[in-house]
Amino acid sequence: MENMTFNSLILQLEGLVVPEQFLYPTFIFFLIFYVLIMVTNTGIVLLITLERNLHEPMYILFCNLPFNDVIGNSITIPRLLVDLLRPASVRSISYTECVFQAFCTHMYATASHTILMIMAFDRYVAICNPLHYTTIMTTKMVAKLSISAWSAAIFLVGILLGLTIRLNRCGTIIANPFCDNASLFKLSCENPYINNIYGLAYTVVLLLSSMGSIVLTYSKITAICLTSKNHTLNSKALKTCSTHLAVYLIMLLSGFLIIILHRFPNVADYRKLSALLFHVVPGLLNPAVYALQSREIRHVMIKILKTKKVKP
Repeated sequence: MENMTFNSLILQLEGLVVPEQFLYPTFIFFLIFYVLIMVTNTGIVLLITLERNLHEPMYILFCNLPFNDVIGNSITIPRLLVDLLRPASVRSISYTECVFQAFCTHMYATASHTILMIMAFDRYVAICNPLHYTTIMTTKMVAKLSISAWSAAIFLVGILLGLTIRLNRCGTIIANPFCDNASLFKLSCENPYINNIYGLAYTVVLLLSSMGSIVLTYSKITAICLTSKNHTLNSKALKTCSTHLAVYLIMLLSGFLIIILHRFPNVADYRKLSALLFHVVPGLLNPAVYALQSREIRHVMIKILKTKKVKP
């Protein structure tokens, strides 16, 4: 039975419940994926930063995505790996650390949407207004779009966690592999009615804004492609937009899986695993889908590999 402690500063983190025979395979599984996420995403950011040919609005805006993947996974996976090797009784976490982890977790999810929204705007301008692209997508505009994506995420998540922090707590057990807002306000001995209302509004506004912007921009892009007889434009639009759309769908489907599984308490273990996969899957697939589909990035990577082969 859960201990009832008023406003305890130390919480018990349930972590990922794994049968003993699968403990080390699970540890190795997440460790390998974490290393791959760090190497690929950091490599993409460095490649775009150091290569002058890639200093274009599309790639600079894309840098926000791997940066977000690195931060989001660094907050959850290392802690999970440590807790996997600990007995369940000593998986404690301070309340402050738990709130910080919850903030970063929700920032990761929210920023994924806002970043893909500004990337959709970039694709819209590039395809629908190609002659004015350089005058619209200036360095100042790219900076404004990036700042607006992160500021909107910070604002929304700040209110979400602020409403939770104000509540008094009676519980101490976080029934999740990592801290999130829902796990925190479930510890409360007060009525979380306002939290539920804002949480629902926050989710609806984020999803409607995200999906609405994608539908609107892609509808206009499709209309331009259908009316245009420019095969080069259509080919470019198909390649860049299919890549962006694939990344968006990966993120969206991973998120919807968690929401659906939340409705079925009897599959709580699958929900916890899906919450982790929401971090891992996009973090792994985004660099592969976006970088390898980009001819310019492929050329730079091939050039670097060829240079390394020649040097010896």
